[in-house]
Amino acid sequence: MFLIFDTETTGLPRNWNAPLTNADNWPRCIQIAWQLHDKDGSCLSHEDYLVAPDGFVIPYDAEKIHGISTALAQKEGTPLTEVLEKFQHAIAQCEFIGGHNVSFDLNIIGAEFLRLGDQNPLENFLIIDTCTEQTAKLCQLPGGRGGKFKLPTLSELHYHLFEAPFEEAHNATADVEATTRCFFELFRKKWIRPEALKNREDILQHLTEVLDQPVKGIGLKHLNLKAASQQLSALAENEEEPSKISSDTEEEILQNSSFVHLHTHSQYSVLQSTSRIDDLVKAAANDKMPAVALTDHANLMGSFHFIKAIKKYNSDLPQGNMSLKPILGCEFYVCEDHQDRSRRDNGYQIVFIAKNKKGYENLSKMSSIAYTQGFYYVPRIDKKIVEQYKSDLMVLTGNLYGEVPSKILNLGDNQAEEALQWWSSQFGEDLYIELMRHHQEDEKRVNQVLIQFAQKLGIKILATNNSYYTTKDEANAHDILLCVKDGEKQATPIGRGRGFRFGLPNQEYYFKTQQEMKSLFSDLPEAIINLEQVINKVETFDLAREVLLPKFDIPDDFCSDASNNLKDRENHFLRHLTLEGAKGRYGSISDDIQERLDFELEVIANTGYPGYFLIVQDLIAAAREMGVSVGPGRGSAAGSVVAYCLGITNLDPIKYDLLFERFLNPDRVSMPDIDIDFDDEGRGKVMDYVIEKYGANQVAQIITYGTMAAKSSIRDTSRVLDLSLGDADRIAKLVPNIKLAKIFSLEDKELKENLRSDEFNKVKELQEIFKGDDLAGQTLQQAKVLEGSLRNTGTHACGVIITPDDITNFVPIASAKDSDLNVTQFDNAVVEEAGLLKMDFLGLKTLTLIKDTVKLVKYRHGINLNPDKFPLDDQLTYELFQRGNTVGIFQYESVGMQKYLKDLKPNVFADLIAMNALYRPGPLEYIPSFVARKKGEEEIKYDLPEMEECLKETYGITVYQEQVMLLSQKLAGFSKGEADLLRKAMGKKIFALLNKLKPKFIHGGEANNHPKEVLNKIWKDWEAFASYAFNKSHSTCYAWIGYQTAYLKAHYPAEYMAAVLSNNMNDIKQVTFFMEECRRMGIKVLGPDINESFYKFNVNEENAIRFGMGAIKGVGKGAVDTIIQHRKDGPYESIFDVVKKIDLRAANKKALENLALAGGFDSFKGAHRAQYFNPDGDGVIFLEKVIRFGSKFQESQNSSQTSLFGENSDEVYQELVIPPSPEWDNLGKLKKEREVVGIYISGHPLDDFKKEIRWFTNAKLYQLKDLNPLVNKNLNVAGIVNEIQHLESKNGKGWGRFTLEDFSDQYEFRIFGEEYLKFKHFISVNQFVRIKINIKEGWRNQETGRLGDPRIQFINFEMLHDSLSKNSKKLTLQLDIHQLKSESIQQLKKELNGFKGDKLLYFDLIDPKKQLKLTLASRKQKVAISPDLLSHLEDKRWHYKLN
Repeated sequence: MFLIFDTETTGLPRNWNAPLTNADNWPRCIQIAWQLHDKDGSCLSHEDYLVAPDGFVIPYDAEKIHGISTALAQKEGTPLTEVLEKFQHAIAQCEFIGGHNVSFDLNIIGAEFLRLGDQNPLENFLIIDTCTEQTAKLCQLPGGRGGKFKLPTLSELHYHLFEAPFEEAHNATADVEATTRCFFELFRKKWIRPEALKNREDILQHLTEVLDQPVKGIGLKHLNLKAASQQLSALAENEEEPSKISSDTEEEILQNSSFVHLHTHSQYSVLQSTSRIDDLVKAAANDKMPAVALTDHANLMGSFHFIKAIKKYNSDLPQGNMSLKPILGCEFYVCEDHQDRSRRDNGYQIVFIAKNKKGYENLSKMSSIAYTQGFYYVPRIDKKIVEQYKSDLMVLTGNLYGEVPSKILNLGDNQAEEALQWWSSQFGEDLYIELMRHHQEDEKRVNQVLIQFAQKLGIKILATNNSYYTTKDEANAHDILLCVKDGEKQATPIGRGRGFRFGLPNQEYYFKTQQEMKSLFSDLPEAIINLEQVINKVETFDLAREVLLPKFDIPDDFCSDASNNLKDRENHFLRHLTLEGAKGRYGSISDDIQERLDFELEVIANTGYPGYFLIVQDLIAAAREMGVSVGPGRGSAAGSVVAYCLGITNLDPIKYDLLFERFLNPDRVSMPDIDIDFDDEGRGKVMDYVIEKYGANQVAQIITYGTMAAKSSIRDTSRVLDLSLGDADRIAKLVPNIKLAKIFSLEDKELKENLRSDEFNKVKELQEIFKGDDLAGQTLQQAKVLEGSLRNTGTHACGVIITPDDITNFVPIASAKDSDLNVTQFDNAVVEEAGLLKMDFLGLKTLTLIKDTVKLVKYRHGINLNPDKFPLDDQLTYELFQRGNTVGIFQYESVGMQKYLKDLKPNVFADLIAMNALYRPGPLEYIPSFVARKKGEEEIKYDLPEMEECLKETYGITVYQEQVMLLSQKLAGFSKGEADLLRKAMGKKIFALLNKLKPKFIHGGEANNHPKEVLNKIWKDWEAFASYAFNKSHSTCYAWIGYQTAYLKAHYPAEYMAAVLSNNMNDIKQVTFFMEECRRMGIKVLGPDINESFYKFNVNEENAIRFGMGAIKGVGKGAVDTIIQHRKDGPYESIFDVVKKIDLRAANKKALENLALAGGFDSFKGAHRAQYFNPDGDGVIFLEKVIRFGSKFQESQNSSQTSLFGENSDEVYQELVIPPSPEWDNLGKLKKEREVVGIYISGHPLDDFKKEIRWFTNAKLYQLKDLNPLVNKNLNVAGIVNEIQHLESKNGKGWGRFTLEDFSDQYEFRIFGEEYLKFKHFISVNQFVRIKINIKEGWRNQETGRLGDPRIQFINFEMLHDSLSKNSKKLTLQLDIHQLKSESIQQLKKELNGFKGDKLLYFDLIDPKKQLKLTLASRKQKVAISPDLLSHLEDKRWHYKLN
């Protein structure tokens, strides 16, 4: 009645969904066992057979699992036809077929029947499986898909049922016996109800009755298959790989041959290799290898760096030394169909090597396709792609994951040979068989077969070593890197399946020396000797080239006398546009302007890139036409008058003495580089324009490589090694802004020079940890190795590549995670060297801010502002700068800058340019002198009178690089190009160039009759400061943007601050900060209002700022748009009016609820917030009822139906009555506001306790983020308790975790032991508390002697309501004797009578002129110190202090 069977096979199918007729897909059966049982569960018969292999071998990977070798199956096996005949006889006697995961076995045997040309007799049987969701729920093993329990293995199910393992798993005989026990035990216990027995309750009932004892096996003896195979293997001859004894001649040839690594990965195989390119090149060179290859996984990201590194190495070689040849390759994942995403197919790993530049281009094409079309888990190609791009490439068969080795291990020799023949047919003599010897048994088995294939098919063998790290010492760090990639712990064992992780099997995957490789292959010398053929086939090529520009279409109607040469035509058109623009900029063109234009145009022509200027001006013109704000310029490009005339920049270089040669050196041909600022909202429009103009296949963004910095490598390593989170965080916090490699290699003297004293102490602690053998020490040791490893890839924030043709003809590309555009595989450091036009489109938030302000001014006042036309002598603007009221002002908003602006009192634009340049580390120290000279408090000196013209605007101080350039020309006769060289040499401290230019400066100055000693002094001063000197062009442009923002803030403060708030809408902390600035300015910030708010912040008729609805969570652009659209005819009168009009699909229930919670409906009379959320008895909140009413109303309107009596829908749908409910208290209202907005809008819960917090706290919660500076200090903090957890430790002791919030931040406290028991009654949600704490040193580790993180000791808790009365001992009123009047004193006395109490009252009588103070006590009057008294004193402007 029941047939339970199991099989062992040659492996697993490649495609689980393939039909059984696909014979190549389904593995072969090599063992089958079955048991036939009657309706009582009694065994009628049992059989088991090994199947004799016919035309196939048993792969090694399958043998490892079940132990059946080909030799054993051939010796002991029965022919398949005979086995299937007996199995068919058993089938004929059964009604149900069972097994564990039996669908696999059914497919295997079904495929075998079909191979023999028979029908599949198993198709129509009723199946009972013991591996189902039912048994998964029974065993409850975690790790299943979608959060479910995983399906149990047979071993797991057997253990669950019988609490005992069974031996010989993966032996079909043993498996069938175990499956049968489980099968009937599950029926006995009624734990499964199979679909096959759905209508056969009688069978289930019968089995339950007859099986009254736990099911036992039938006691079969099982042959130990692994032992039998090993015994046969030991007896077999020629067990080892085919080898031969090398003759002396061959030995000599071997020793004279060079080994070269052809299978090498670098860190550009992201999170798979620790090898740095420079280290690989160095290792190859040190071992005197003639060449070295780079074959990263699927990408060419490191190719440019690789060739560049080798070029540099070769150029530094002394004459006559052997150079190093770069060999570029790529290890591709070659799958069946690279576009098939219906199943996971990572393909086989095959190594391709470029013979020449054409071969590299084909690699580039294939890599681009792998990423942009074939990415599914990994970037993939298929054999059709290989056929298309195979020219000029060599192929190696790959590692154990290569197609041929993998098929040897998993499918069989025949399939492997067939695959090898395909590769041979495609690549002929350019195909090589890779032999690897990493001391692994599976490699040994594979190599035996590969050598036979090589001899049979005449394919040459090569010795390779799969290199993932440079030295053997890095093996552990590399293993940690693999764990980082997969999110695993290193302690997890290496293997396959649940409970295991990926890892290399040993530590042999390093960049071995020639001698090591020759020793490994001493028995196969030809594997080394053949490498020379590969090296000779490779032609050296370079990837660097001149930048190629996309063609710029010169208008057909532009008549030109220029030649047909494209560059000539571009130069001519550029001159035409420049002169036309000059007329617009200057009106009439003077001789000086003409001379400057001619000079610049000549230099541009000499660079060979006139088309670049045409492309840039076209982009900027298009941007302005689309309404995108464009910055006035950026960087040195602002020094070009041509750029100014073309509209690329917006500040006149002649007016501000900006130099073109700072942008383009006339003596050195170089590619111009113009960075462009667009408003950050409009940047996307410009990108769309570029894509539309040049085509998506010619535009890409630039890849970025995220590397493991010091702290990141520590945290990643600690996770893998399972170091505690606290220890990892503490160690990471010890690391200053310096690399770990330097921390552990530099001498103390050098470290002290680079670090502050507190940082040096932390470094010494790190060094001590590093020396330890504990987990912390190991973490640091391995983190040092991993530091700098590539961790991920990203997209450059602003870089865009535009090519003349399909981008893959010039550079390999990849798909980007966060962009629709592809990215180049080359990073920003090399794209230009690789000949690609890079343009930086920067999104500048300030431009959006200016644009938004201009819109608000137009909306509010009907005034069209043009920021480019703001007058530079506006008094209000300079007064704002002079007061230091520059919060929210571009470039001038820091606290330090505000201080210096108050000192400087700028009154001309030049002052702002200078401050923008000076306020940076280094030149900052010159600001006091700059201020003193402007004020006349310090003498302005010039070393030579001729210097005054250049230095006058900066009061004799050299602030700009342009000043150095101008002075070198004026004093010493430097050419424009030489002046730019001097600027670069001083800025970058290129001492060799400085030493070369100094004599020229001295001699040139002397020739102009300047004293040598003065010239030497000038040079010395320049050397000291010129490295700090700033680019005036950039400073001027950004000072101009800063001035525009200040002008708007001075003249339209509410509109400007509304725009500031809008542009920081996604940063709640910034919104809070700027709201505080609004309050300081006297501008009200009101909550959102459905009748006044827009998506962004705006200004209402009362000149108050309204919160933007877009800042409310859950209220999207669509909801806001429909609200604004439907209030154009008039304001909404009620919530009913709202739901009648707006699109309720765009503004859904969540949007309206959050709008109500944020106060958006507060302006509707007769309703408060709580009423909208009143369930009113039936459990449905009122707002939901209103929305339903609105939906029905709109449906009625849309259907245009009226009632039987002709009433219109307004009359039919009577508005609901708003149910009464109590209002929420202030705290509840504020909390709900914060839930939906992220901040409190209409107030703060602590507003009533400002006085308590002011007088009786000495720290803010944000200060507790770093406790180290606070050790041994007593602090008083106060706030509202937001969250609380009362917990219990393992030993049963209570402890608590609670979050306290003040005006500055939130902080999570943890309280333990006696402190918890003493103070826990203070800790409850919404409680206002004041806490006195002491910051203690951390506990000292008894084993290591190290201090832990500082800890908090709780000294006292008190209710914040009681803080004034408990802590105030006396009230002191501070009186200016010059303002004392008898009447005011009498009035004060009368007012204080209303606040009688028991606290002492004192008076400080102050004479501010003589700086005298007399303190007197009131003999009779005492007061009750309360918030009301203090508020009264403040209202009456009486100054006081509390003690």
